[in-house]
Amino acid sequence: MKEKRISFGQGKGSLTHNNREFVAANVDPFRTPDNITFVCQPIAEAYDFLFKESTERYNAKQTRNDRKIPNYYEHLFGVKPCSTVRTAADKRKSFYEDVVQIGKMEDSGFGTEDFQLVADCLKDYMKGFQERNPNFYVFNAVLHMDEATPHLHIDYIPVGHYIRGQDIQNGIAQALKEMGYGTGKNAIARWRAAEVEVLNQICREHGIEPHTPEKARGTLTVSEYKEQRIQADKLAVQNEQKQAEIRQLDETISQRNTEVDDLLNFIPDYENDDIIKVKFEDIQDELNGYLGSKMSIMTHKDKIQKCVEKLLSLAVKLINAIFKAHETIFSLRELLKRKSKECNELSDKIIERNREISDIKQNRDKWQAKSERQADYIRLLHDTEPLTYERTLHRLEQIESEREMQNQQKKKSRYYDPEVGF
Repeated sequence: MKEKRISFGQGKGSLTHNNREFVAANVDPFRTPDNITFVCQPIAEAYDFLFKESTERYNAKQTRNDRKIPNYYEHLFGVKPCSTVRTAADKRKSFYEDVVQIGKMEDSGFGTEDFQLVADCLKDYMKGFQERNPNFYVFNAVLHMDEATPHLHIDYIPVGHYIRGQDIQNGIAQALKEMGYGTGKNAIARWRAAEVEVLNQICREHGIEPHTPEKARGTLTVSEYKEQRIQADKLAVQNEQKQAEIRQLDETISQRNTEVDDLLNFIPDYENDDIIKVKFEDIQDELNGYLGSKMSIMTHKDKIQKCVEKLLSLAVKLINAIFKAHETIFSLRELLKRKSKECNELSDKIIERNREISDIKQNRDKWQAKSERQADYIRLLHDTEPLTYERTLHRLEQIESEREMQNQQKKKSRYYDPEVGF
């Protein structure tokens, strides 16, 4: 199976971007017609559909006009319905967005053989989303095919049912509870894990083996996210190189240890040598007994012959033992010193590589912390100054578009020949 990493995270929630009411620098407008819109309902219409009757039932019970709710959206968020996420005083959001992607630009981007394959997986995933999540009302969902890699933007309003106050309200905690994911901070994590497992199963049915979901870019801009990804990829490559060097060093050390063991096994067996000497002396004494007289020699001729053969065999063993002892004592001792020195040098290299890997991890953590601080700043600006955030976001996208146009002009001027005209 093909292996690909899953990305499943919270999006920033910009309906104008999702529906291509404006075109950012990272969008190919010639491929925009290939985008697939599953649902596109104005948020004001969605709120009326979900909460208007409930608001009317609530107002009918009120005896004081100042407690009645003229418009549910404006009551919660203090502004008219708009295309970006708004946050109420009690932290409720006007809508939530999830961005789902399979693979990276390198293995699933435009021009690769798996571009359409991952798009098909995302379409299958989106088809069952609303049925799996009845309390998440999807009012806008688009599959973008005009950027680097196919990905889904799913925008939904959480719907909960209550006993006190208005009986149907925007409430993600109650929505998760009613769908069976429990309560508390981990409820959203349990829901996300269940959705990722659905996506994993769809991927496997299409011949893709999914990896652990990658952390989404959250509220980072595209350029900031790309910079973070580039740095993270560089650190990952460096880390893999260091790990490969360590594995090579481990193999070398293992080989050196085997050589040292062989040297140690070559050390003379002095106990066995002593046994040979004792046998030699015993046979020599036996032979001397047979050689005491001429009559004894004639009588024990065969035994004398066997004793001589045994003595010759033992003599060969003794000569080999002496040679072996000479080699281990004089030659192999120096070889053992050299091998021990090599092992020490390799151990020092491993320590140095581990130190370099530690530095790489620290740099990675610093980049991660910096990215999180940037995300917190953008999220704070989004919550406290929505108009400033919106203006800043549009300005950033304009800057990215201008920068892209300048780069294209530079590329064209690089190949311009005044004599030929092109």
